[in-house]
Amino acid sequence: MATQNQPTPPPENGLPGGLSKPALRALENAGISRLDQLTRIREADLLHLHGVGPKALDVLRPALAARGLSFATA
Repeated sequence: MATQNQPTPPPENGLPGGLSKPALRALENAGISRLDQLTRIREADLLHLHGVGPKALDVLRPALAARGLSFATA
């Protein structure tokens, strides 16, 4: 069971629970529906999406790390 500091584990390749509805909409509008798609995007670029803020990144980072993935660096 997830606690407040740990995101809900994502469904297979899906986005993790714990993301706000605005963040989910922003990701969906950007064509992002799977966790692995975030490996091609820098954190700074995600923050430019309306609805995605630091809290969303705090949910996405550990979900990526749990699968041995991370955001793009360049």
